[in-house]
Amino acid sequence: MEERKPLKLYFIHFLAAGHMIPLCDMATLFSTRGHHVTIITTPSNAQILRKSLPSHPLLRLHTVQFPSHEVGLPDGIENISAVSDLDSLGKVFSATAMLQPPIEDFVEQQPPDCIVADFLFPWVDDLAKKLRIPRLAFNGFSLFTICAIHSSSESSDSPIIQSLPHPITLNATPPKELTKFLETVLETELKSYGLIVNSFTELDGEEYTRYYEKTTGHKAWHLGPASLIGRTAQEKAERGQKSVVSMHECVAWLDSKRENSVVYICFGSLCYFQDKQLYEIACGIQASGHDFIWVVPEKKGKEHEKEEEKEKWLPKGFEETNEDKGMIIRGWAPQMIILGHPAIGAFLTHCGWNSTVEAVSAGIPMLTWPVHGEQFYNEKLITEVRGIGVEVGAVEWTPIGIGDRLNLVTRDHIQKGVRRLMDASDEALEIRRRAKDFAQKARQAVLEGGSSHNNLTALIHHLILLRHARLLA
Repeated sequence: MEERKPLKLYFIHFLAAGHMIPLCDMATLFSTRGHHVTIITTPSNAQILRKSLPSHPLLRLHTVQFPSHEVGLPDGIENISAVSDLDSLGKVFSATAMLQPPIEDFVEQQPPDCIVADFLFPWVDDLAKKLRIPRLAFNGFSLFTICAIHSSSESSDSPIIQSLPHPITLNATPPKELTKFLETVLETELKSYGLIVNSFTELDGEEYTRYYEKTTGHKAWHLGPASLIGRTAQEKAERGQKSVVSMHECVAWLDSKRENSVVYICFGSLCYFQDKQLYEIACGIQASGHDFIWVVPEKKGKEHEKEEEKEKWLPKGFEETNEDKGMIIRGWAPQMIILGHPAIGAFLTHCGWNSTVEAVSAGIPMLTWPVHGEQFYNEKLITEVRGIGVEVGAVEWTPIGIGDRLNLVTRDHIQKGVRRLMDASDEALEIRRRAKDFAQKARQAVLEGGSSHNNLTALIHHLILLRHARLLA
C-alpha cells in the first residue's frame, strides 16, 4: 500500500524567470503522475504561474510574503527579471535571502517526502537533512555545461577543456568571480540526493551522463524538455510573464511570411545591451536582407521616451524602412508561440538554457551570441558538439547581463552569421536537418517510453523507496 500512496513534494524556485519557468514546469510533471506538488513562491510570481502553468488538482501554490518595503523595492517587483539596474538587482537578492525563515517554517510544519530546490538556495540542504528527507537540486543548466564547469575548475585560467568526451575551446575565459561562485554552489549541489536536468538524454548525450556520474559520484536525471508539457496557446503566450504584444498579432504577422524566412532575435530576460550594440544589431539584420522579429529589453523604447532618444539605438528611419520586413517587441514576448511558427528560420540567441532547449524542441537552428553566466559553455554544445547552430563571434564573457561591455559584435559579423544560416547553402541545410532531427528526439523523449518519461518513472520509484526506508527506520 505504501508504494501506491502519492508522494508529497515541495518545489522552491529561485526568483528569476530562467530558473522559475523550467522548475515549475517540472513540478507539473510530477503532479500529472498523481503526486501532490506544492510550489513555494511569492505573491507576484504566483500570479504569473497561475496564468502560465496548466491547472491540475494535485498542483498548488503556497505563497510567502516578499519583503519589498524592507529592502526598498516597489510592490510587485519580486523577480530579477523585473529589474534592469544593479541597485535593484542587489535589492532583489537581499529580499530573496530574507525568504529563508518563512519557507523553513512552512516546510517544518508540514514536512514533504522530498524537497526540490534551486541550487542558489544552499540552505535547503541543511533543512532536508534536519527533516531526514531527500533534496533534489536544480540549476537550470544542461548536463554538458555542468560537466564543463566541473572540468574547467581544474584549469580556470584556460579556455581549453581537454577532459570532456568532446574537448572544447571556449571563445572567452570565464570571469574569475563567476568561476568561484559556480564552484561553491555546485559543490553544495553535490550534497543533494541527485540533480534534475531540464534537457533530454539525446541532446546532452549519454556520454555526458556517464561522465558526470563517474567524475562526481552524483546522480542526474534528465526530465525535459519541460517546455513540452501540455499547454493551451494562451498559457504558452504567458509563460514567464505577460507578453507586451498579443499572441494573435505575432501569429498574424508570421502567417504573412514564407516558411523559414524570419530571424527571431532575443537575448533573454537578463541581458541589457548598450545603445551602440543595439545599433549594430539593427544595421546587421537590415544588411542581411532577411525578415525579423526582434525582442528588445523593456527599458529600451518606452513610449515616454523622446523620439531623438530612440534614434540613439536605431538607425534613422529604421522602423519605417523595415515596416513590412520586421517587428520590434519592446518587452516580454510570447517566445514559445514565435519559435513554434513555421516562418521562423533561425534564432539569434544569448544561449540561455531555456531559450536553447525551446529552440531545440522547435527544430530551429541557432546563431549563438553568449553574454554571461554559463552561456559560453552552452554555445559549444550547440555549435561544435551537436552542430545545430553557428557562432556570431562573441568574445566578451561577463558575470551578469547588466552593465557596459568593452567589445562590440559588429554589424558585419551579425550580417554574415544570419546569411550563413538563412541563405540555403549546403551547410545551412545540413544544420537545419540536424535541428529538425533533435526536435523529433525531444518530442519522443517526453512521450511514454521515451528517455525523459522513463527517467521520471525511475526517479519517482527511488523517492518512494526512500520514503519507505525512512518510515521503517
